[in-house]
Parts: sequence; C-alpha cells; structure tokens
Amino acid sequence: MAVPISQMWTVASYVLRKRLSGQKRYPLVLMLEPLFRCNLACAGCGKIQYPAHILKRDLSPEECFRAAEECGAPMVSIPGGEPLMHPQIAEIVEGLVARKKYIYLCTNALLLKEKIDLFKPSKYLTFSVHLDGQREHHDFSVCREGGYDKAVEGIREAVKRGFRVTTNATLFDGADPNSVRAFFDEVMAMGVEGIVISPGYSYDKAPDQKHFLGRARTRRLFRAILSNREKHWKFNMSPLFLEFLMGKRNYQCTPWGNPAYNIFGWQKPCYLLQDGYASTFAELMETTVWEDYGTESGNPKCANCMVSCGYEPSAVNDMFGSFRGFMSAVRATIFDKYEDHGARDLLNAPQLAGLGGSSPSLVQIAGDAKRQPEETRV
Repeated sequence: MAVPISQMWTVASYVLRKRLSGQKRYPLVLMLEPLFRCNLACAGCGKIQYPAHILKRDLSPEECFRAAEECGAPMVSIPGGEPLMHPQIAEIVEGLVARKKYIYLCTNALLLKEKIDLFKPSKYLTFSVHLDGQREHHDFSVCREGGYDKAVEGIREAVKRGFRVTTNATLFDGADPNSVRAFFDEVMAMGVEGIVISPGYSYDKAPDQKHFLGRARTRRLFRAILSNREKHWKFNMSPLFLEFLMGKRNYQCTPWGNPAYNIFGWQKPCYLLQDGYASTFAELMETTVWEDYGTESGNPKCANCMVSCGYEPSAVNDMFGSFRGFMSAVRATIFDKYEDHGARDLLNAPQLAGLGGSSPSLVQIAGDAKRQPEETRV
C-alpha cells in the first residue's frame, strides 16, 4: 500500500478519536470543488454540463478554508472541473497545507507542466492525475487525442521535482482487464507513488448512460484485474476497499464519509448525487436523511454504485475502527498477490477480454442512453 506512514497515522488517530467519542458519522475526506469548468469535455463526466454563467464561477480561497475547518476531515480532495484552471489554486493549496491537510489535487495534467512552479513539494500535497488507461483508451475517454502523452509529460515533471504523484483511473463497461493490467505496469514505471482506481458512476448529467458498470460486472472486472497482482503494483487506497471491488467484502455506503462542497454549498448527500444543498456542514449532517441512501436503502440511484467516495470511507473505518479490521488490512498488505486461477480464466473470457480487444472500447462512452446498468445483488 503506497500511503506514507505519517498520513496513515493521521487518519488512524483521527478515526480512533471519533470512535472513542462515540461519534458514528464523521467525514474522512472533504471533496472540495472550487470550480466546475474544465479544459476537457469527457462524455462520462457530469460536472461540466452546467450553463456558462455557472462554469465561470469559482470558490474563493477563504470559502475553501472555511469549508475545510467546518468539516474537520484530515484529507482534502480537490476535483473539479480542472482545479489548475482556478486563478487562485496555488493560494488554496498553500492555505490547506498550512492547516496540515493531506491534499489530493485531482488534475488531467494538461496544465501541470505549465503550472508546476506555483507549488512546492510537500508530504501534504499529492497530484492525483486522471489517466483512464493506456494511451488509446485514455484519449477516447477524455475525447482528446494526445491527452495521454500530455498527462505523462506532467507526471514525469512532477516526479522529477519531488512531488507526490498518483494516477486516478475510472473504469467503465467494456474495460479490457488485460489492458488495465498493462496500464498498471506503465504508470508504475513512471515513478508514481501509487494507483487509485474506481468503477464509474452514472451521473444524471453525463451525456451517455450506457457504459456505467453494474455491481455484478464490477466484481467480475475487478476480480480479473486485481487478482494475481504483480509485485511492483502499488495502490494508494485501502486494501479492504480493493477487496470490496473484487467481491471479497460487503460494505454499506457511508455517504457522509466524503462530503462535497462547491459553489452551491454542501451537496446532499454526497459528491455523486445532487439532492439539494446545505449552507453549513452541520446542516448537511443534521438535515440529510442518510437512511434514504446506499444500497440497503432501496434507492435506485444507489443500486449499482461501488465508487470509492462512498465505500472507501467504509473500508477505512473498518480498517482503523476495530482490531479485526486492522488485522484484515495487515494480512491484505502482506499477502497482496491474491492468487486466483479462476481470475486468470476471466482474463481470457469473451464477456470481459472480448469487450476490449484491440479497439479503444475501454471508455468510449456513446450510444444508447436508455440502457440501465445491470443489478447487482450477487
């Protein structure tokens, strides 16, 4: 697991304090969206489908700091939009670092090489670069030829300058597990700290709804990808969340674990669903009917979700919230190969490998928007 000891200790002690105080619902990562506009127009993204006057708006540094202090989470993820397009992003990052927040600045890296002089290497700052697979697949995903090469330039420059760098991949229906495994080899050779990976979520605003994964297909896909691991692969994630993706664990969603704050306020109930907004973090926690969300609720919007922002907090709470969970994480870290002959067979199964083939179907999101993701409870 490619997470620094200081960060793990900060998160572990935070979770233990919350558990000892009897608090059942608490945030782990603040999802801070300082803007929605982007220099890409990915067909699977629901964050850029706003009118122009909304896309022009930014959070101020003061609003960002206030949200971080209100929330109190030890980690801050800065997605978007494209955060490097924010005119005061350096000031925002500097202020959060001064508050000793562990920051994951999520970027497509098209501007990273150009903007990197705005930042200083720190254990508190990680560039989380969006790469959805190998060159051809990634460029299809982001609907831009040359996007992969530009991102890799930014990654190499950041690594050379001593920054923490991870890659962040979102996988959709049609992903070729063999290509994804080859992609892991490629990014580790770039010198990144680790890999972040998650199934896609069907944003209501996304231009296409066809290629979002159902839970059963998610488990088959991630079992094929994450079993029989290569020793040099490192994941900047909870090992128990990866086991959840593989179908080895069951967790309930903790939507309050990664609360989202953006130009509209605190988004109910989570980063992915938009069921209204609260003006303060306390209001978000007190007025959201949390029982209405997650797979156990029967809410159809949640039926197929296995995304990291809902379920990795569940895994982290399990990992640091009990001795049994901690020992499970230790075992998962030590015995991390996950040998599985059945998963090897899946790599050649037509229903998985045949969807990828030599064509860039990993993430080309177009076509029949009426098809619903398959359900689930397997």
